[in-house]
Amino acid sequence: MSYPVATAAALDRPAGPSPAPSQRRDAFFDNAKYAAIVLVAVGHAWEPLRDGSRTVSAAYMLVYAFHMPAFIIISGYFSRSFDARPNQLKRLVTGLIVPYVVFETAYTLFTRWTDQEPDRPISLLDPLYLTWFLVALFVWRLTTPLWKRVRLALPLALIVAMLATLSPSIGNDLDLQRALQFLPYFVLGLYLKPEHFRLVRRRAVRIAAVPVFAGAFVVAYWAVPRMTGGWFYHRDSAEELGAPQWYGVVMTPVLFVCSLALVACFLSWVPGRRMWCTVLGTGTLYGYLLHGFVAQYSKYGGWYDPAWIHRPLGAVAVTLVAAAVVTVLCTPLVRRALRGVLEPEMRWLFRTDPNKPNETNKPDKTDIPDRDRTAAARA
Repeated sequence: MSYPVATAAALDRPAGPSPAPSQRRDAFFDNAKYAAIVLVAVGHAWEPLRDGSRTVSAAYMLVYAFHMPAFIIISGYFSRSFDARPNQLKRLVTGLIVPYVVFETAYTLFTRWTDQEPDRPISLLDPLYLTWFLVALFVWRLTTPLWKRVRLALPLALIVAMLATLSPSIGNDLDLQRALQFLPYFVLGLYLKPEHFRLVRRRAVRIAAVPVFAGAFVVAYWAVPRMTGGWFYHRDSAEELGAPQWYGVVMTPVLFVCSLALVACFLSWVPGRRMWCTVLGTGTLYGYLLHGFVAQYSKYGGWYDPAWIHRPLGAVAVTLVAAAVVTVLCTPLVRRALRGVLEPEMRWLFRTDPNKPNETNKPDKTDIPDRDRTAAARA
């Protein structure tokens, strides 16, 4: 099963002149995004190993319980200032829609070969593999002004997610089932403040995170033969997962609480200072979209055929290789090479307001960490 990406790199970099020191990127969030994208790649690399190892399956289930919620919460946090200004709408097109069209087409053509399905159609309405997150983030950001103005936004988003699990008829169009079921995490991010991140990064939380993750792994190990991991994908209704409809209504808030606890533990371990990996957090969109080709080809190319790969040492090797590959794909060199595809300017497409000739070049406060976000890194 595939999960994606990180918050789009094209959406969280300055959209104009270099920001002032108080507006520079927050190392904490870049470190968090890099750590999360490594978990995404490792999770995909573990997929072919699950059938032969209950331990790998438990680790896979544990990672999938929190890595996407973490990405989405951070995406919501960086969308707090989104109010559909012209430069923000432009960035939605260049940073999400254009990469979606390019990679939806590319993955379709690539998997025609790797999956031996030469007639697989190119459909922009049915996201393939990793591309669903780009569509979901587009929808969430467009609806941000609404979620910032309604009362009891988080409970309302949870109700929407619970109702989505009742209906298998939502279908695959734009992968709305996922967009609706993951919605509460995005809405939560919209209402978070720097002090919330300071709270989870206290020493007491870091210490508590150790037994919490250990306990979660034990629970996951117990659940492997008893529960389908499909609940953590949030792509299907309860009926499609072989459960009564009311299961979805119950599982949605239960999984939400469990995932939040794991996200808090995960973030508690993320360093707030600049490190060697901090710059890689600005390229997570690249790592996310590109590593899928490696993951798809690894199965087609027989990389998992040797028997030793399915032993403990092989699982360790697969983990290290996956982490290394996605790390390389997040580097500035790769960003420079593919910036025209994943972060195009497309000035020719947009009109300039004659009364505000520099509007599209103004920094987007939705995408640049503000003073509050920088303060969160000092905790």
